[in-house]
Amino acid sequence: MTKSENQRIYVKFCCKLEHSSAETIRMIKKAFQDGSLSEAQIKMWYKRFKEGGESVESDPHSGRPSTRGTPKDIECVKNAINENRRLTVREFEDNLDIPRKSVTEILTEDLGMARLAAKFAPRFLTHQQKEFRAKTTGHVSNGYK
Repeated sequence: MTKSENQRIYVKFCCKLEHSSAETIRMIKKAFQDGSLSEAQIKMWYKRFKEGGESVESDPHSGRPSTRGTPKDIECVKNAINENRRLTVREFEDNLDIPRKSVTEILTEDLGMARLAAKFAPRFLTHQQKEFRAKTTGHVSNGYK
């Protein structure tokens, strides 16, 4: 439960006890100080409860839907990148039917990948990966032979 929902419960409680909206505002401001709802919000919720509303949850917001990938999208991208690390973002977009921006966010933020040339690779290599790279390339890197 959020801090705002807690305050809405108090507004509902005051309304049920038949306190005026001015008294409710004063009590909420005193109890929560700087973290309190605004007077306009308290009045709006007070009115809603006065008219018989019971829920303290906000109404769903309209607007543009989130472009963030769903867990299913994240899993699809993860499986695809494990099969072929050379896929481009455009190929992910075409093959998986996921918007380019979502694919990029999934790769960078959810899977912790970074673009290296034309493929994605983990930002941080594990100890075993560093040893493997040192063995296969023959280069001395980060103290490995």
